[in-house]
Amino acid sequence: MKFNTVIIGGGLAGLVAGISLQKAGRGTAIISEGQNALHFFSGTFESIEDAPGRITDLFAEAGIGLHYSPGVRLMPMGTFKKAALSLEDISLFPGPKIGSRALIVSFAGYHDFFCQFLAEGLEKQGMQCRIKMLNLPELEHLEKSPSEMRSVQIARTMDRIWESVVREVRILLRDEDTVILPQVFGLQDTSVPSRIRGGIPAQVVFVGTLPPSVPGIRTQMLLKRRYQLLGGTYLMGDEATGAHVHERVVHSIVTHNLGNHFLEADNFILATGTFFSKGLRSNPFEISEPVFGVDVEQASDRTDWYNPEFMREQPYMKYGVICDDNLRPLKDGEPLRNLFAIGSILGQTRPGLGSGGELAIRSALAVADQILKSDE
Repeated sequence: MKFNTVIIGGGLAGLVAGISLQKAGRGTAIISEGQNALHFFSGTFESIEDAPGRITDLFAEAGIGLHYSPGVRLMPMGTFKKAALSLEDISLFPGPKIGSRALIVSFAGYHDFFCQFLAEGLEKQGMQCRIKMLNLPELEHLEKSPSEMRSVQIARTMDRIWESVVREVRILLRDEDTVILPQVFGLQDTSVPSRIRGGIPAQVVFVGTLPPSVPGIRTQMLLKRRYQLLGGTYLMGDEATGAHVHERVVHSIVTHNLGNHFLEADNFILATGTFFSKGLRSNPFEISEPVFGVDVEQASDRTDWYNPEFMREQPYMKYGVICDDNLRPLKDGEPLRNLFAIGSILGQTRPGLGSGGELAIRSALAVADQILKSDE
């Protein structure tokens, strides 16, 4: 199979690059093993501090609303974190004072939402908090197994019974000016969070839960749908296992599922993430990139990879593939001519591109632009 560009990795970076290239008429394929960092997405691009019109437009075309309002967001442990660009159902505030009285609502048998931590954190900011648990008949079948009372399982039900939640919250509400709910709404119907806000006579704030992230999974689903509607080929549940490279040009890659049927392309993009998604691998002697064997920035002494104080910043989290100025990975010190790297596999080798979601988006757009320019 021959494409203009093959992208290895179906997370945020890979999907943004794929959508950008498909919109411009380039035939692309994405290889995705499955779960990626989007499934742990908080819903906020914390490091993006400027108003990003191009990013907002790309997401809007996929049915994902973003809003830009520099300030802070409420975190699951009751603390606040600086934020500016977020999904539309994530509340942003000018500062940590978000109200006077809060009703914190969760569901009986659900343990992935930390009501007490939220209350303690908000009380430090001068808010009065009250915690209530809803007993919803529609969730009783999930309560039989702790493994079923998880965010995603609850979310599949919540989109159908959100009106019952609104009704129960209205009954519980007294003089509170703020209602805090777990972020388990809008997985399949993106209008549900705004409908809940419209039905409750108080400020409604949705707060994150233990992973996986409902907003993150929703974002991945909508970006993937947009990519496929544009004609992109999405190879789900497959893994790149090797590459054919000759004279510093990548000609094709091998995948686990396709066997002897190689994926050929004019360009290749490495968007496989880091250790979590196996984009980088380590043994007692080195850190390596497994598909192309490109160079990886790392300390020569293994004891310098980590900080023995567990809660301190860990050096290995900064490591990434070494690239030239055009984000082409180096192999033995020289760039592969038609291979590019985007997203977290860059580590902190490109601080000018930001970190986290900002790094994924900005590097993806930069590489897509380079490919389009080279095709002119």
